[in-house]
Amino acid sequence: MLLLVVSIIGLYATVWLFPRLAIQYFDPVFDAQSDRYVLYFAHPFIVGLALSWFWERFRGVLKGNFLGRGIEFGILYVGVAVFPMMWLIYSAMNVSLTLVGSWLLLGALQGVAAGLLFEKMNAGR
Repeated sequence: MLLLVVSIIGLYATVWLFPRLAIQYFDPVFDAQSDRYVLYFAHPFIVGLALSWFWERFRGVLKGNFLGRGIEFGILYVGVAVFPMMWLIYSAMNVSLTLVGSWLLLGALQGVAAGLLFEKMNAGR
């Protein structure tokens, strides 16, 4: 649920703070008439499950305090999953580097938020 909230806040923040960037979402490359909107809202839950598995698998490797471990987890997520996907999207779709960069930033925020949440949940373990 946390990742869905981060995604929605990120979307609205982009529209409010960077309207010229948000206008790119009206490009035909984005299918605004689709019945697949549910996939957008399901994405954070799928990412959350994947990040939970990743956390369980690699939390022992992360060193430092609460904040450091959460940030390191987010950076690992960006390096392993988000950056390669953004590279692929930018190379295959007609989207601006700025738009892809905003998605990269959102992915980093999601990764850090998940890392901090998992670290908080596992503090006693």
